[in-house]
Amino acid sequence: MRVGEAAAAMTTSVVGFDSAWTDNPKAPGAICVIRLDAHGARLHMEPRLASFSEAAALIHAERLEVDKCVVALDQPTIVPNLSGSRPVDKVAGALISWVGGGVQPANRSKLGMFDDAAPIWRFKHAIGAFEDPDAARTASTGLFLIEVFPALALVAIDSAYCKRLGAPKYNPANRRMFQLDHWHSVAETIRVFGSLNALEHLELWCSAVSANLTPTKADQDKIDAMICALVGLHWLVAPREQSVMIGDLVSGYIIAPALCGIHERLAIAARKRDVPIR
Repeated sequence: MRVGEAAAAMTTSVVGFDSAWTDNPKAPGAICVIRLDAHGARLHMEPRLASFSEAAALIHAERLEVDKCVVALDQPTIVPNLSGSRPVDKVAGALISWVGGGVQPANRSKLGMFDDAAPIWRFKHAIGAFEDPDAARTASTGLFLIEVFPALALVAIDSAYCKRLGAPKYNPANRRMFQLDHWHSVAETIRVFGSLNALEHLELWCSAVSANLTPTKADQDKIDAMICALVGLHWLVAPREQSVMIGDLVSGYIIAPALCGIHERLAIAARKRDVPIR
């Protein structure tokens, strides 16, 4: 695929932001930037740690330099439910739990995460992005926000992870489960996924990730920020049938790759709960 053809003459930024959900200065999230123009896509800013306010400032700066900016965020962005889980989280959980992962329930009773004073709402207000994934694909200008989920993306883009208890254990904070070979595997998966959309300058970053033999949780956050950005890039430039939107703009949604179509477990879970998936 020649992403320059999709970009035409405009310049687009895809910002991948793995937020920390809570605004703990000792445990910030991570952010990176991909730039897309008539010459193709390239890694413009490698992942770095960032708080919500730092991420908002970077997004504002990017918006001034490009025609369109799409923020791909790893955090629920629409949470109307007071308790339990969003319908989209239950659908995603049908696949994620099968591969051995988990989906943290999002509801307004989670203080510091989704209550009225939570940093996610201040962040959304601060950046003022339009939240419409379909418009993000088709518009030539503007600032857009989409919700993504790195754990679901990894399962969707690498068949090695899409099996019973096959989810990669690449979180160094979980010392009991962490496996260094899984860390290397995720770096390679990112490299291959980026190459599908002709992303330049990614290979060197992935090599540095693989060379890190003592990664920390902050390093994993940077990986997840990169996955967020890659999912956002894929949503913009790949054929629409290679991505999926689960849920809606009322009860919550997730954008994910669907290189081989919608996984059967997602489709079944969506039908059972009457959740749109397309």
